[in-house]
Amino acid sequence: MSWSEHVVMRDGVRLACRDWGGPGQPIVLLHGLAGHAGEWDALARCLSSRYRVVAVDQRGHGASERRPQDVSRAAYVADVVAAADRLALRRPVLVGQSLGGHTAMLTAAAHPGLVRALVLIEADAGGPNPNGPVDIGGWLDSWPTPFPSREAAAAFLGGGPVGAGWAAGLEEREDGWWPRFDRDVMVRSLAENAQRSFRQEWGQVACPTLVVLAQSSFIPPQEADEMLRQRPATMSMSIPGTGHDLHLEQPETLHIALSCFLQSLA
Repeated sequence: MSWSEHVVMRDGVRLACRDWGGPGQPIVLLHGLAGHAGEWDALARCLSSRYRVVAVDQRGHGASERRPQDVSRAAYVADVVAAADRLALRRPVLVGQSLGGHTAMLTAAAHPGLVRALVLIEADAGGPNPNGPVDIGGWLDSWPTPFPSREAAAAFLGGGPVGAGWAAGLEEREDGWWPRFDRDVMVRSLAENAQRSFRQEWGQVACPTLVVLAQSSFIPPQEADEMLRQRPATMSMSIPGTGHDLHLEQPETLHIALSCFLQSLA
C-alpha cells in the first residue's frame, strides 16, 4: 500500500500530509524537530491495514512551508487541528516523537474533544531547557552540507536505519544533498521550550495516554517519574536496545505496542 499527498493551507502556510488511507480509527503521526513525515513510512504501512493513517510534514519541515513566520507552539498545535479538520479525521489518535510528541500533547490538552488518545514517543512535558536551542543550532551547524550522496549523509547521521531515516528527508540539488529545513527556523521552534515547563498542560490531558521511552532515552528518569506521578493512569513502556529515534530503529516493535494500546481503546 502506498500513500497520497494532501496539502492543507492554514493562514497561508502550506502543510503537506502523507495519507496512507486505511479503515477505522484515524491516526495522525507527528515527527520530531528537523524530521519529516517519511520517518513514519514503515510504521504507517503496518498500521494502515487497520487504521486511517496520516503523517504530517510539520511547518518548516519537509514538503511543508519552509520559512513560516510563526513557529510558536500554538501554531504547531493549530496546524494539527486544521489537518484533522480538512482531512475529516474525526477524533484521531495523536502519535508524536520528540518535539512532535510535545505538539501532540499540547493539542490534546487544548482540544480535549478532538483527540481520542495520545502516544508520546521519547517526548516529555518538562523544562525549561535554556541550552536546547544552542545545542540544536550547534548540531545542525556541524552537518557538512551539502552531502555528496544520501549514503554519505546516512553514515554521518548515525548509520543504520536511523541514518537512513534522516537521510531520506534530504533533497538533491545540483551540488549535492541538502536538508529540507532552515537551521534558524529549527532553532526558533525551540524558543518556548527553552523558557518554561509545560507540566500544567500535561496535567490537563484527559484522554488515554501511552508513553514510549527508549532504553537510552533523552528523557531524564526523574522527569518520566514526575509525568507518571502527575497522571498515574498513563500507560508507559521502554523498548530495549533503542535510542531517541526508536521509531526508526524498531518500527515493528513499536507497531506491536501501538496495536495493543489501540485495541485497549475499543
